[in-house]
Amino acid sequence: MRIDLIADPSRQAPAWTLRDRLEKLLGPGYECGVIATTELAAALPNLVVLLVEGDRVAEAREACRRTCLTAPGCIVLAAGAEDAHAELETLLAAGAADLLYLPASDIEMLARIHRAASMAPAHQAAGGGAVDPRLAHVIGHSEPIRRLLMRLPRLSTSDAGIMIFGETGTGKEVFAQAVHRLSDRAGKPWVPINCGAIPVDLMEAELFGHVRGAYTGATSARAGLVEEADGGTLFLDDVDCLSLAAQSKLLRLLQEREFRPVGSNSLRHADIRVVAASNRDLEGEAGRGSFRKDLYYRLTELSFTLPPLRERREDIPPLASHFMRQYARQLRKPMSVMAPQAMRILSRHDWPGNVRELQHTIHRAVLLSPGAMLDQSDFQLGGGAAESAGEASFSGAKARLVRDFERDYIREALARCDGNITTAARESGKHRRAFFALMRKHGIEPPRASART
Repeated sequence: MRIDLIADPSRQAPAWTLRDRLEKLLGPGYECGVIATTELAAALPNLVVLLVEGDRVAEAREACRRTCLTAPGCIVLAAGAEDAHAELETLLAAGAADLLYLPASDIEMLARIHRAASMAPAHQAAGGGAVDPRLAHVIGHSEPIRRLLMRLPRLSTSDAGIMIFGETGTGKEVFAQAVHRLSDRAGKPWVPINCGAIPVDLMEAELFGHVRGAYTGATSARAGLVEEADGGTLFLDDVDCLSLAAQSKLLRLLQEREFRPVGSNSLRHADIRVVAASNRDLEGEAGRGSFRKDLYYRLTELSFTLPPLRERREDIPPLASHFMRQYARQLRKPMSVMAPQAMRILSRHDWPGNVRELQHTIHRAVLLSPGAMLDQSDFQLGGGAAESAGEASFSGAKARLVRDFERDYIREALARCDGNITTAARESGKHRRAFFALMRKHGIEPPRASART
């Protein structure tokens, strides 16, 4: 995120001092500068801090109005002396989003900056183009994400299939839902399905429904997810887990817009768009025969790949701040600030589980933190990066042991059962979906055969 301090060119010394302080406090993911109002159009900041000097409030109001006109997507935070409280409040009418009274403590300054930053549009495209406001829920400022967000409206205009590739936890469902929101089907059903979490013998009935008596236990007819998604979008996550038989029926659905419920003799029409996702090399799987080539080509009429979080580290601070505020609200905790050292620790971590791992880490930290600000002691990441002098808290050590135990237990259970998820879950005394959720949590990929058992 870019933050610029606006100050009169002849009086920029205080602005540079404040800028150095902000850069030190905010850490990675934030770019700070000092500019004049006339430089706004070229700088394109997400947030500006407008410094109000002494009795120059009238000039500041005019600068605030010019800022809002020149950069309509930019948030203005007015900063000035507390003894000018009444005068500063007039800037709110001129377009300022909030006020920062100086001098301010580090915590107060971070809270105000983060609050103002949360009001800013999540993205601004390279070259000055604005990202569609319907994508405000997608968080990220990195160049790969901004380029992708600029492409999404064009990808969403047709009914062509879209394939989303990316490692586990990169946010494939978030981007699939963004495609739905941008399309003409936005007001119609959005139906996601995790193909890897449904047993292979139930997959066709889940997708296409069944008639009464189609199989043992089918005491009444039941509509499938395809029919539920009629008019809208069907999202197939982990589409590589479909059996070859299910792939064949999915191909017919995509080509003819028709499907047949299990046990039925009649065809039904389906007006849906299919968006699919996979963390595997589907092209290689198609070449080896474990995934139908014709289905692969049909699904990948349009496609894009989400980069792992370690390749877009500048997205870590805004994501971490978002998750912190989200869980603070859910848990009703007065928490709005993350210590700079904590943010640096998060930004240096490689995040093998990507955004999902970051989300779980922040959730745990907010839940267990005793204070109103997350600091480095609230995070225990792999290798002990967040611990000082090797001293871990009791809760941190316990969380790490539980994490390691879960990961090792799941791997051993899968190995004992030759990768069969259903058998491993049964022997572990867990429901198959819960067992699969643990696999996803720890980024455990079973052998190819296990995904279809």
